[in-house]
Amino acid sequence: MRLILSWIRILSVVLASWWNANYQNPSTEDVASLLHSSMDLIKQYRQAADKSCFILGATGESGKALVKELVRLKPFHKVVLIGRRRVDYDNAELKQLDQRIVDFDHLENHRADFQGFDVGYCCLGTTRGKSGADGFVKVEHDYVVGAARLAKEGGLQHFHLVSSMGVNENSFLLYGSTKGRTDREVSEMGFERTSVYRPGVLMVNREESRPLEAITRCVLKPVAYLAPTLITTPIETLARAMIMNTVLEQPAGAEIVDNKRIHLLGNMLNNVDPHAIKDFKTEL
Repeated sequence: MRLILSWIRILSVVLASWWNANYQNPSTEDVASLLHSSMDLIKQYRQAADKSCFILGATGESGKALVKELVRLKPFHKVVLIGRRRVDYDNAELKQLDQRIVDFDHLENHRADFQGFDVGYCCLGTTRGKSGADGFVKVEHDYVVGAARLAKEGGLQHFHLVSSMGVNENSFLLYGSTKGRTDREVSEMGFERTSVYRPGVLMVNREESRPLEAITRCVLKPVAYLAPTLITTPIETLARAMIMNTVLEQPAGAEIVDNKRIHLLGNMLNNVDPHAIKDFKTEL
């Protein structure tokens, strides 16, 4: 096993080195300009109207990262967490978030909880190992599609859905086929904007124990360092990309946001000075 992992790690380094030959890092001046314009866009978005958003799946890793960034950057006047249980926070700002508890098996009874939002972020997810095959389909398809439908009925304009790289509705694998079907059905609902994110392997230290994923992340660290956009995605980058893709003016319709674009959008905020963020929030 160790020999196999060693060869995989070596292959990763070689592949990443080859990829990196064509990978250009932005200059310091470019980064500074990007950050300034990004923060201006967030400020303009917030000042344009009293916009609100909801988050589904706030207890998952992508959901937790998104909540953290939304509270940090404050693009919305109101952020609501919709989930099956209440989340207890230690942070004072997080404690103030509105939380609505719903029964996902009977979403039709919770129409009022999805009404009146401008933007919805869906980070719902599970694994086959945790929920079984039927449970996986229920969470990854039934819950997501059901919530999106209620949000559409409630007047939502922009729906964001976290999916995964390489999913395909015609795949013989349950994971790819289920997520692919969900992506298509949500995209066909007719939101003013639908953004489906397909990140690579999420680089995050999960609280939930997933040994295989931990090994995979360890093996992919050289790739993540030398070729960031190839097959890995830092969890913070995904969260920031979702926010930037919200405030940027884009054509109406459905879009697939691939890993390269996730990195492009997320990197617009990845190097923000915490002091600059504090000053920026004060201006709001």
